[in-house]
Amino acid sequence: MRQTLLIFFITASLTLLSACALKPSPPKTASETINSGAKIMIDYSSPGIKGRTIGNEIAPWGEVWRTGANKATAFEVSQDVEVEGEALPAGKYSLYSIPGEEEWVIILNKEWDQSGSLYEQTEDALRITVKTLAAPEFSERMIFRIDKTGVVSLIWGDYLVNFNIQ
Repeated sequence: MRQTLLIFFITASLTLLSACALKPSPPKTASETINSGAKIMIDYSSPGIKGRTIGNEIAPWGEVWRTGANKATAFEVSQDVEVEGEALPAGKYSLYSIPGEEEWVIILNKEWDQSGSLYEQTEDALRITVKTLAAPEFSERMIFRIDKTGVVSLIWGDYLVNFNIQ
């Protein structure tokens, strides 16, 4: 009996460790209460580049992308805000984008709890276009950062995409 339990626990532990080690796009959260008092929270899965090319094999230029991996990225604001000067009511949204070499379109969609592949443009709450910038350093994994000033940054590979929330 003891040997059976020991084998069970060892097998379960190895299975759990393997699952964690093999998770290709780990879950991440970025959150901040910005100077205006609004709390911004982004829940996403962080894909890695893994030798692929952004704009080609991953996040193709000019195509709607879930801006992360697995489920759609969830984007939440605690109060009414303006995103790049456009009104956005308090609430939870999914964050999609259309990547581009010169510009990215940031899309906040009303259907927040969905698979990343179920995007419906008719449910868009907001679309803004921002410049594609050079990242200060290469980032293998896609990350979001939120500054107290309201600047939300998507950093991935050699790319930096910022948008302002007030």
